[in-house]
Amino acid sequence: MNQAPPARVIPILPQDGAEGLFSAYEKQVRIYPRAVRGWFATWRWLMVALTQAVFYGLPWLQWNGRQAVLFDLSERRFFVFGLVLQPQDFIYLAALLVISALALFFFTAVAGRLWCGYACPQTVYTEMFLWVERHVEGDRNARMRLDAAPWSLGKLTRKTGKQAIWLGIGLVTGFSFVGYFTPIQTLAAEAASLSFSPWEWFWVLFYGFATYGNAGYLREQVCKYMCPYARFQSALIDMDSLVIAYDAGRGETRGSRPRKADPRALGLGDCIDCTLCVQVCPTGIDIRNGLQNECIACAACIDVCDDVMDKMGYPSGLIRYSSGNGIDKGWSPAQILRRVWRPRVLIYGGLLFAASAAFVISLSMRQGFTVDIIKDRGTLARQIANGYVENVYRLQVSNTTEQAQHYRVTVSGLPGLNLATPAQLDVAAVGIASLPVRLTLAPDAAEPYRGRAQPIRFEITTTGADRTGTRIEKSTFFVPR
Repeated sequence: MNQAPPARVIPILPQDGAEGLFSAYEKQVRIYPRAVRGWFATWRWLMVALTQAVFYGLPWLQWNGRQAVLFDLSERRFFVFGLVLQPQDFIYLAALLVISALALFFFTAVAGRLWCGYACPQTVYTEMFLWVERHVEGDRNARMRLDAAPWSLGKLTRKTGKQAIWLGIGLVTGFSFVGYFTPIQTLAAEAASLSFSPWEWFWVLFYGFATYGNAGYLREQVCKYMCPYARFQSALIDMDSLVIAYDAGRGETRGSRPRKADPRALGLGDCIDCTLCVQVCPTGIDIRNGLQNECIACAACIDVCDDVMDKMGYPSGLIRYSSGNGIDKGWSPAQILRRVWRPRVLIYGGLLFAASAAFVISLSMRQGFTVDIIKDRGTLARQIANGYVENVYRLQVSNTTEQAQHYRVTVSGLPGLNLATPAQLDVAAVGIASLPVRLTLAPDAAEPYRGRAQPIRFEITTTGADRTGTRIEKSTFFVPR
């Protein structure tokens, strides 16, 4: 009888030189991104300038004697230039979120994480904080030497100066954020005397220190571990999406060489293995290992690699925007672009266009007032003098324009239905007013409807200097037995 061979045992031995307990988690290595110049770096800084000009400047813009963009939570009114929105207009916020999601799907399917690389607040503020860090402490090598050096007066001065500027940017950012909810001029007067309300103090400090912590310290960790976008981008990117890619067929075998040497004679590709593409990466990845979740598509590696190729006398584009199929099959830029506009992208684009058009049309056709008809629930109906049947309602009109408006009320739906109260209502600019409404029905007209509720319609019309509008609201008229 054949015996089974003895089971192989793989011993588990402690690491050489290890004593006691040790962590199973990799220590976070600090990343020192190198400064880079180039086409994509210029575009990134243009986006930084544009986004921050909008964010910091918009609260100070005036419109019709008020702040152009103001979200007045206490009064439940939201001013966006000429629009005045109220809580019942929440549908527009939902539509805007849908449009933003569709735009994210569309642009990611076309060209990867464009939002992350150029317009994401985390990227924008990290760029600003890195700019400060470079100007105070120096570029990559200088910062590494400074951190490794013992503490001295010079090191303390540089570190303190950097922290002070970072805190200043964070607090100004928090102040500007609160300025969207409290009139910025009022907020500025309060800031001069440090007389913020408790909630203003909380949000200025919270948003300010969140900016300081995320852009100053967390940086790439937000993108790598906290942002969900990196996790579902793989569902949006395919082999025909434009992404930042390393041309391994051209670059390998990588290795150093004299500038004037023929790489082919040395059996080398165009990559000189200078690792500058890694040094400029804000998340510390090596793009030569392929597209990774940590890549935010900032294209810093493209700029620095093109610069190295120029100095070596090689063609640029070793690292470039391309598609997976474009790299594998050696397609020309025209072939790559033709494949970019594939059915999935066209569907995303069509949905984005349709949603955006519907949003704009809906806003343009939006009337300047809303109406609520509330029926008296205490007494559905009652009989008054001469056998007349009376129903009572409360009509509430919300004027969303910045001019006082006059409204006229009519009612229809039942023969003989009479409006027994004044049919006129004046509402102040961006105000709300209510009107008790009594409807009566003669006994002979009410007789066929005994014990039933009949549908009726309220028609509210305004004729203002800037617009004319009519709203029709449905309700019921109940006739008791």
